[in-house]
Amino acid sequence: MNENDEVTAMLERSGVAVMHENNGVIKKMMIILSKGTLENVYAAFVLANGARMEGIDAEIFFTFFGLEAVHKKKLEHLHVATVGNPAMHLPTMLGGLPGMEALATSMMKKEMEKIDMPEIPEFLDILSASGVKLWACKLAMDMFHYKKEDLYEGVDDVITVGDFYKESAGEGVHMLFV
Repeated sequence: MNENDEVTAMLERSGVAVMHENNGVIKKMMIILSKGTLENVYAAFVLANGARMEGIDAEIFFTFFGLEAVHKKKLEHLHVATVGNPAMHLPTMLGGLPGMEALATSMMKKEMEKIDMPEIPEFLDILSASGVKLWACKLAMDMFHYKKEDLYEGVDDVITVGDFYKESAGEGVHMLFV
C-alpha cells in the first residue's frame, strides 16, 4: 500500500467521500423491468443491447408485469398503453375506446418494422447471445403462479430480490428502473 492509498483509506474510514479514478466508468447496467407494455419492454431491451454494444455488462430483472416480456405465451402479444400514457397525447377517455390500444400497437409495430427493430422473441435471442443476463423475479413468479418452463428458454434463472442485489454489487454498476 503506498502513501496515497493510506491517506485515501484513512479519509474513507473517517466518513470523507473520496473520488476514485474509475468514478464515472460504467461497468455494468442492471435494468429492472416492471411493466409489460411494448414501449417499456423495448426501452429496456434497447438499453441492455446498447450497453453490450459498448462493451458494458448488462442484466435485466423481470418483475411483476415485466415478466410478460419473457413469458412464452405472452411475449408476442404485448401492447402499447393508451390509457394514462401522457406521451400518447390522447384524452384518457379516447385512449380507453375499444380498438385504440390495438390501433396504437399496430402503428408502433409498423414504425419499428421500418427501422428494422427486431420483434420481441428475436430481440431476446440477440440479448441472450450477446451475454445479457435475464433474471425472473421469484416473488412475481410465485404471485402469478408461473413456472420456469413458462418462460423464454434464455432466462438465466428465477432469483430473489436479494440475489439481484448481490448481482448488482461492485463499483461501476448502474441500476435503471423501467
